[in-house]
Amino acid sequence: MFGRLGAPEIILILVVIVLLFGAKKLPDMARSLGKSARILKSEAKAMKSEGQQTAPADPPHDPTAQTEVPRTIQAAPGDVTSARPVTEPSDSTKR
Repeated sequence: MFGRLGAPEIILILVVIVLLFGAKKLPDMARSLGKSARILKSEAKAMKSEGQQTAPADPPHDPTAQTEVPRTIQAAPGDVTSARPVTEPSDSTKR
């Protein structure tokens, strides 16, 4: 039903996109897509590194111990507006 996309089909798709969104919006959309991809990549990398860490046995629960400071996800260099604190769910089954 659907064949391979050739050069004429790709050009037609690009023309429709430019007409739909306008030439002024396309750089902003590409920039925000790039930021989203960088954030997704850093999140996946952080999750992968957390999974590979081998933690020692859980220490006994100390009620007088201070709580941890929330972790902050860093944004791309120069983009300080999208850094945000992360609230991690507490796992009460380990205690």
